[in-house]
Amino acid sequence: MDMDRNPQEITTLVGREVYSNNGVYVGEVEDLRLDLESESVTGLALAAVNDELFRGIVGRRQGILIPYRWVRSVGDIVILSDTVERLKSEEEEEGVAA
Repeated sequence: MDMDRNPQEITTLVGREVYSNNGVYVGEVEDLRLDLESESVTGLALAAVNDELFRGIVGRRQGILIPYRWVRSVGDIVILSDTVERLKSEEEEEGVAA
């Protein structure tokens, strides 16, 4: 499915739940970031994000922007690579080293 070329399919992403490929809830798609020149999706704006994953990153803001290249598949839900979970692991490692 080529989400970048069919505007009707792109808008159906809004409201979908987003999970890592390990089944960890990440957030819900609130909006999309588009590159108008290439007519492609470049990011997903997520709201209702997982507090445990993004504690200290999100702060007072209500959401985050995920690069679209992290998306592994789109169906009833959006599946991301494990990059999001690795960010949390790296942050924990830095906290231990400090």
